[in-house]
Amino acid sequence: MAKSKNSLVVVESPTKATTIGKYLGKDFTVKATVGHVRDLPQRELGVDIDNGFQPKYITIRGKGKTLAELKKAAKVASDIYLATDPDREGEAIAWHVSQHLFGDGGAAQSKDDRAADERKGGKKGKPAKAAKKKTKTGKRASAAKAPTGPRVHRVLLREITKDAVAEAISQPGQIDDRKVEAQQARRILDRLVGYKASPLLWKSVKTGLSAGRVQTVALRLIVERENEIRAFKPQEYWTIEAECEAADKRFGAKLYKIDGKKPELPSEAAAQAVVRDVKGKRFVVSNVLRKERRKHPGAPFTTSTLQQEAAKQLGFSSRRTMRIAQDLYEGVAIGSEGSVGLITYMRTDSTRVAPTAIEAVRSFIKESYEPRYLPEKPNVYANRKASRVQDAHEAIRPSDVRRRPESLKKSLSSDQYRLYELIWRRFVASQMSPAVYDTTTIDFEVGKYLFRATGSVVLFDGYHVLYREGREAEEGLTLEDLAPVPPLKVGDEAKVLAVIPSQHFTEPPPRFSEASLVKELERLGIGRPSTYSSIVSTLRNREYVMVKDRRFFPTDLGETVAKVMISRFPDIFNVEFTSGMENELDKVEEGELGWQKVLEDFYGPFSKALANIDTDAMIREAHDVGNLEQQQCPDCGGALKVRSGRFGPFIACVKYPTCRYTKPLKRDKVPDRPTDEICKLCGAPMVIKTGRYGEFLACTKYPECKHTRPIPLGVKCPRCGDGDLAERRTKRGRSFFGCSNYPKCDFSTWYRPLPEPCPECGYVGVEKRATKGRGEYRRCLRCQHEFSIEESAGAAVAT
Repeated sequence: MAKSKNSLVVVESPTKATTIGKYLGKDFTVKATVGHVRDLPQRELGVDIDNGFQPKYITIRGKGKTLAELKKAAKVASDIYLATDPDREGEAIAWHVSQHLFGDGGAAQSKDDRAADERKGGKKGKPAKAAKKKTKTGKRASAAKAPTGPRVHRVLLREITKDAVAEAISQPGQIDDRKVEAQQARRILDRLVGYKASPLLWKSVKTGLSAGRVQTVALRLIVERENEIRAFKPQEYWTIEAECEAADKRFGAKLYKIDGKKPELPSEAAAQAVVRDVKGKRFVVSNVLRKERRKHPGAPFTTSTLQQEAAKQLGFSSRRTMRIAQDLYEGVAIGSEGSVGLITYMRTDSTRVAPTAIEAVRSFIKESYEPRYLPEKPNVYANRKASRVQDAHEAIRPSDVRRRPESLKKSLSSDQYRLYELIWRRFVASQMSPAVYDTTTIDFEVGKYLFRATGSVVLFDGYHVLYREGREAEEGLTLEDLAPVPPLKVGDEAKVLAVIPSQHFTEPPPRFSEASLVKELERLGIGRPSTYSSIVSTLRNREYVMVKDRRFFPTDLGETVAKVMISRFPDIFNVEFTSGMENELDKVEEGELGWQKVLEDFYGPFSKALANIDTDAMIREAHDVGNLEQQQCPDCGGALKVRSGRFGPFIACVKYPTCRYTKPLKRDKVPDRPTDEICKLCGAPMVIKTGRYGEFLACTKYPECKHTRPIPLGVKCPRCGDGDLAERRTKRGRSFFGCSNYPKCDFSTWYRPLPEPCPECGYVGVEKRATKGRGEYRRCLRCQHEFSIEESAGAAVAT
């Protein structure tokens, strides 16, 4: 690697900067942007719709110092290497840094100039001649060197190892304008939807809600699945199994056909009729079929499959998986080696692996296992998506396959170790021989009834010696789940010990888990694997969904949001449109479509739908207002209508401001719910009721006994250990949370306690906290340890 005095390398994270700085040495200065540095403004649309959707970029609050430091370092640098992540977001950060450092020129063509090119006759997505006119964001430079400054290069780091960094620095490129434009188009699309549609939710449902271009479609999937479950009517059916014995081995043979057709036994009477027919009859083998079946290993991980397997096997959320994978990619301190990047880039749709990595893993398998575990030729996996965009990166794999997980255990956190082990095992297994099974099917013809026994025996474990796929209940049985059957041949007879009928009921489709939702989003083409974690996190943080037993349930709020948005924008918030939009963004990156064309095609129908919105109708749809038109104002006799206010919709007199009568929207009355709580005054059971300030416990002997108390939150008081924490209110009506043993115990907190385990001390009780910069997080009530909501979910799974 040729050294260059005073070179500046720009990356995204401090961890990545540390790792790269160690490899490059003293001739390079490595600075981190810590994410994006410029974005659209928060308090305005920031998009000039009438001028070709030109964006207005401003420095993100708090990033002024970062940019100033970069500019200072750039003044004394001979070369600048923009080594942000090799994806759309990373390319956009590199472009923004370049634009800031060289506002009147840079390595990339500015977006304004690209638009000017197109207006001057250039093909959409294809530049005409380089624009000479200076614009507000810069002008095109004919080379990768600013007019009076250092040379600017784009560096793509697929993995962060010494050799990979050296190769990337020695073979730099330029900023990919197409990739930047694809990111910009997505950002503007999301801004248009969020900025234009969210206020409709504020007016019709309540303030503070958001409507996202992709998140609303994901929410729709969850809500529609819930509606399917509610509408599902279970159907009774029966199965019959003969418990048999032969060759000193017991096995089961299930009723497989009746008169050559699939059995349909809707009732116990129908099942018992079959039992009577076969009772006392001989079970003689009529056919035996033996097959050797092979189960091939799965491809090395893509972003999507990593998220799915981490959810199934480790209980990780998508966000947690991606955060840990980012750490492993950017670098972890490994003893005396210092910071080392342990895996390749973790945002990829490709199963492709570099030839050198294939050679290394095959050599490792050859040295570590018997010869039969290594196939004659490398296993090759075809990508389902063959476009250049989707195949830009390798699959996710260890940067050095010889770094066994156990050798790194002391250097990694528990989560890092578990995820690295999963990635390492999957990658090594992907180049191993298939598992081989001997499957046997034995048929017994008993008159018109055909009973069948199926068994399986492992002949060779193959890649299963190292890796087994995770599986959820609804995914059914595999060859591994089948027990062996005795070695029978045609004409042999089995002894029948019992013929057992069993009742079953058809089941509704399962609710989505984290893994199955990610799989469905990928199947439908909604979003991209790199965005799945943010989609799911947003739905949870906005409380549009909740997770119970690792399954997604839509909340009442989520269902209302989905109903209102989908009914008003049926052509926007649907699967086909959203999937098609993702394909168009890919075409922008491939240079087949102009970014402004994508926005024009979207905004036309969207603006028409906005213009036709009837806010009053939305409110009526979101809330049950009954026969409001027939009611009169109790103060003046005037008509009543629903109005939108600062805190959401409410009912008001149409004669406002002459008449100021208002009342809150009527809520659906919820019947009292029974509980296991007992009244402390009279010993009667208590129920949950809803009052002015929310839900509370009330005695069932009301009005004879008027005892009430707050509903316990499932968290024991961390101070006295005996009382339960419950929500209370100050004299001014402000909520807080205190011990039920008050005044004996005066423990209280302003933050809502949740019955979640602390990953540090194991105590079941944490505070739900949030800050603007950090977002939502948890704090243990006992040891004060602070941690993310993903860590909280993982701790819950572990317990």
